[in-house]
Amino acid sequence: MATKFLSPKLLNTFPSFTRFLNSASTASLAAVAPLNFDEKPEAAAVEKQPTSLKQESITNATLDLDDHQRLFGSIPTLNLLRSSANLGLAANERFVDFGMWIMNSRLMETSLVRDAILKTVKHTFFQHFCAGETMEEAGDCVRRIHDKGFRGMLVYAVEHTSDNAGCERNLEGFLGSVELAKSLPASSEGIQNLGFEHSVECLCHNQLSSYTPAWKCRVEKTVDRSQQPPYPLILLLCPLNLQVGFVIAKITAICPIGLLKRVSDLLRWQYKDPSFYLPWKLNTLPIFSDSSALYHTLEKPAPLSPKEESDLQLAHQRLLKLCQKCVQDNVALTIDAEDTSIQPAIDYFTYSSAIMYNQDDNPIVFGTIQAYLKDAKERLFMTTKTAQSLGIPMGFKLVRGAYMSSESKLASLLGYDSPIHNSIRETHACYNDCASFMLERIADGYGAVVLATHNVESGQLAASKACDLGIQKGNQKLEFAQLYGMSEALSFGLRNAGFQVSKYLPYGPVDMVMPYLLRRAEENRGLLSTSSLDRVLMGKELKRRLKLQFAKSEIASPSSMKIEIGTH
Repeated sequence: MATKFLSPKLLNTFPSFTRFLNSASTASLAAVAPLNFDEKPEAAAVEKQPTSLKQESITNATLDLDDHQRLFGSIPTLNLLRSSANLGLAANERFVDFGMWIMNSRLMETSLVRDAILKTVKHTFFQHFCAGETMEEAGDCVRRIHDKGFRGMLVYAVEHTSDNAGCERNLEGFLGSVELAKSLPASSEGIQNLGFEHSVECLCHNQLSSYTPAWKCRVEKTVDRSQQPPYPLILLLCPLNLQVGFVIAKITAICPIGLLKRVSDLLRWQYKDPSFYLPWKLNTLPIFSDSSALYHTLEKPAPLSPKEESDLQLAHQRLLKLCQKCVQDNVALTIDAEDTSIQPAIDYFTYSSAIMYNQDDNPIVFGTIQAYLKDAKERLFMTTKTAQSLGIPMGFKLVRGAYMSSESKLASLLGYDSPIHNSIRETHACYNDCASFMLERIADGYGAVVLATHNVESGQLAASKACDLGIQKGNQKLEFAQLYGMSEALSFGLRNAGFQVSKYLPYGPVDMVMPYLLRRAEENRGLLSTSSLDRVLMGKELKRRLKLQFAKSEIASPSSMKIEIGTH
């Protein structure tokens, strides 16, 4: 979207506006600083006058991971100890295995034991990795991280369901997330901590035409049309929701999972045999590539029954209702990925919705690409290029993947090679290639991407690539993301460089969120045990505080003795 700035002459005609600028923190007007973990740019780096956003491209992307005091200095010692302990336990694979065994055992059928375990989980891992049990608690968490310069990705953390009644309940939960996102205005402190100043503009009577429909809707609601044009309005142009970047939804929660498997089988068979007719199929983007895993469907599947077609239509209506709500409130919607047995149906839902709702260079519906899959890069290239040729702005969340064990086991059981890359290096290379591809598209003015990664090297490479491409500071089409409670060093470092960073915030009752926590424990056990950056930095900061406390005690003790002696 084009950005416009007021001329100094025009600014002088709006005293109230100039007072606002003068009262704002100049830290937000600074040019991009190198990646470091100081929560606010140092005064020496601050420029007195705002410069054009085009002049504020990322100029330095060097990760400095040593300054634990600046990174964790503002965190109370008790919270730091709790976080360090939780991450340490989560990194212990034997502990994770034992915990998962308990959660899946018959012990959970005993109410007394179940209540005790859930209470323990609530005050440890749930508190560390989740935003709360209610929307109110999630909103409070969003405000806290926003004051540190991060945005939230709201996740109503229901995993899946098997009936339409459950799907309807889950839809209400997702709609509630959008409503919560809309209700959270940006705070001035949060805007300043984002590290950049957004453009400002005086609206004249003929200027609304320069806005895309989503922006125009918000602008027209703000304009005071009781006065004659040009309207005496100064508008702070910023992301339409600074506190919440995305709402996350799972198709498995609004469509019965058995139906998703049936639809995936039918889509796979049609890819094998293009003459295979699917009367219910809507327009979509490429779902498969020549390297995609098709072994899940070895025989021609039966057509959907009238009941299945009816349920499929209901599922589509739920997703469309959610998309319409997101368009109305201009909140981006990201569809989470699943395992390959049902991912074709997930992509079908996602892309058919994107065709309908992604317009005017404003992607509302984002898909998810899992880079650990061998066909990920090819599918991303095909889908993006097809969408671009059709004039459909497409956004993607890029992740590594979450179902490594189950994918490999199923492929081995059926006598096929795993759809996952043979080594972690190949997965890293695929992720970085996909990130580079999307960054190049963004630099050319197309699409959007969320780079969801806990890998420092991938974050560094993407930051450097953005620098090389001249991607503007605060570009709304590029966002980094990490799970809440993880990779804090990387999150702060990227934020301090001027990039937008979101934290993935699951919320809901503890018993409902347990499947999510178990899946994350299984998915991240290797990551947490091998990538210990946060724990190392937290440990150094705790040692620094301990030494400082001892030093203060040593200084205080002789002093108190002298006073005591002098009084006798």
